[in-house]
Amino acid sequence: QVLPIPKGLTGIQAAGIPATFFTVWTNVFQRGKLKHSESILIHGGTSGIGTTAIQLARAFGAQVLTTAGSDEKCEAAKKLGAAHAFNYRTTDWVAEAKRATNGHGVDDIVGGDYMSRNLDLLAVEGRLLQIAFLKHAKAELDFSVMMRKRAWITGSTLRPRTPAEKGAIARDLREHVWPLIEQGVVAPVIHESFPLAQASEAHRLMESSTHIGKLILDVSR
Repeated sequence: QVLPIPKGLTGIQAAGIPATFFTVWTNVFQRGKLKHSESILIHGGTSGIGTTAIQLARAFGAQVLTTAGSDEKCEAAKKLGAAHAFNYRTTDWVAEAKRATNGHGVDDIVGGDYMSRNLDLLAVEGRLLQIAFLKHAKAELDFSVMMRKRAWITGSTLRPRTPAEKGAIARDLREHVWPLIEQGVVAPVIHESFPLAQASEAHRLMESSTHIGKLILDVSR
């Protein structure tokens, strides 16, 4: 489960890698099998998961769409590689995403508390990848839509997996992703680091939802 710090990165930057890169790789690429030239919608594009998913999906040749909670965050997501970013507070992101894909819909959707809207946007044979949720763990599902679209719905968590399973993900990352990090193609996005004694301040910032990327607690300070 242990990986070397990629060449050129500091310890603080490396601390922003494991949870997000492991989660995105196993869900989007191992389970979701995202392919070159397919499209993917990533909810929460400026979160730790979102910034990682945008960069990796773009690096492997996918068309990336994302949602975020402000125009500023949408611009940040575009700088990371998203072709389209929709402010979910002010925009009908389902309609805009359909327009951006010429009515095809998206092949992969990551996360979000929008089961019915995600299914509506999903392309035929599309994959809905549930990584996390902010509000409720339960949702209504219209199986007729799922059946018509031949949709594939899955979800997973990382923490309960065995060391052997996590080790397999680590080996995949070392082979396929570490070179991209060392070449500067993708990078962990660190909003700010805090001394461990200021952990409460880091939590307050996280709860404000104004940050972009990861917040790091530095135990050396």
